[in-house]
Amino acid sequence: MSGDTWIKKRHAVVSNIVRGLLYPAARFKYHARMERFKEQGDRQYLVLYNHQTLYDQFFVGMIFKGPLYYLATEDIFSNGWTSKAIKWLVAPIPIKKQTTDISAIRSCLKVAKEGGTLVIAPEGNRTYTGRTVYINPSIGGLAKKLGLPIALVRIEGGYGVSPRWADDIRRGKMRVRVSEVIEPEEIAQLDKDALYQRIRAGLWEDEAVADASFKGKRLAEYIERAVYVCPRCKGLGTLESRGSMIYCTNCGLRAEYTEKKEIIGQNFDLPFRFAAGWIDWQNDVVNGMDPSRYVKEPLFCDIVQLYEEIPYEKKVLLRKTASVALYGDRITVDEGGEDELIFPFEETAAVTVLNNHTANVYHGDKIWQLQGDTRFNALKYVNFFYRYNNWKRGDGDGEFLGH
Repeated sequence: MSGDTWIKKRHAVVSNIVRGLLYPAARFKYHARMERFKEQGDRQYLVLYNHQTLYDQFFVGMIFKGPLYYLATEDIFSNGWTSKAIKWLVAPIPIKKQTTDISAIRSCLKVAKEGGTLVIAPEGNRTYTGRTVYINPSIGGLAKKLGLPIALVRIEGGYGVSPRWADDIRRGKMRVRVSEVIEPEEIAQLDKDALYQRIRAGLWEDEAVADASFKGKRLAEYIERAVYVCPRCKGLGTLESRGSMIYCTNCGLRAEYTEKKEIIGQNFDLPFRFAAGWIDWQNDVVNGMDPSRYVKEPLFCDIVQLYEEIPYEKKVLLRKTASVALYGDRITVDEGGEDELIFPFEETAAVTVLNNHTANVYHGDKIWQLQGDTRFNALKYVNFFYRYNNWKRGDGDGEFLGH
């Protein structure tokens, strides 16, 4: 779109239609209270929000008027005609995940110059824990470049209603609102780091508290997408969920996920109270592991569908059934076979989770996608990738394991 305007008249029409269609579902399915930003007027903004549910972008869209231009990762642009339709209808701004994407920055500046409102989820990924996760400090520099007033949108209760690791929607309450506006005059007085800290503090949300009830029939279902270390026996990949219960197939641990988001051990006193505590504890276990000890035998083995993602074009299914193994220093696909693939962590740019049971591996100039079944834990591939890189560069105490 470099030789043409980014903003089209149809974007406003489409935005109004989408709001009208989705508002009832947001109210009655998610019980979301969306507080219209009445102070918006005719001003354009940089809208930043914390990321809790799969549909946050729609919730944010309903509290503003006019078209909004969202930063979106390359995956939504790699689905053939569907992607082309999305681009024509609402023109999201593509960004390459896990990189500093200069073209995305240029596109943001173009939209801002044309008078558009930009929307970004600075975390880049939904939270697994209910707490706001890592935000790249580069958001401070981008906000300074744009020079727009910043509207900080707080999404509260979204994790309780729709945890990232779950499929079902729980009956509870969530709230979406502009909690703060940082004016351009104030932005000008802050350096990039100070602005970053202001944004980070403004978007901080912690749902690892028993502050409300979220009812459902399968409260624990698929939590093994997020947790893979048993707190009783420290078994790896031995956890299963059914209904509201969590089990370890190795030691017989039983725990219940309650309507208050608490996890209560039935035959063992858990060292944590919420999923956030479990993931923190799990990270400590991983950070205590020496990757060099796990290079001969795999830590985990899974069966997946293997895709190659061709950015901004399509995804190609390469193998309908592939065996993937996670080692302390690499990921292998169909190890020992004629079509074996090896992704050494030293040669891999990034490993990320897409949605809830897919891992993207950025190796060389290609993006490989490991799509597991509904109970596939993609997070462990991210965690061990970061653990290896922290350990390899001598930062053995580095706590960040991705998200």
